[in-house]
Amino acid sequence: MRYLADLADINYTQVSKIEHGKINTTISTAFAIAKALDIKLDELFKFDIK
Repeated sequence: MRYLADLADINYTQVSKIEHGKINTTISTAFAIAKALDIKLDELFKFDIK
């Protein structure tokens, strides 16, 4: 998570809170994470709910 936070240029604690569902995020933060992961933004929101 620290590496992702560095790549996305956001605070590590924010990434951790997002991952654990403790906070919601902004579109700009989600975009920064997607860019850091080299994926399209919509890929972050694809879920396989059964």
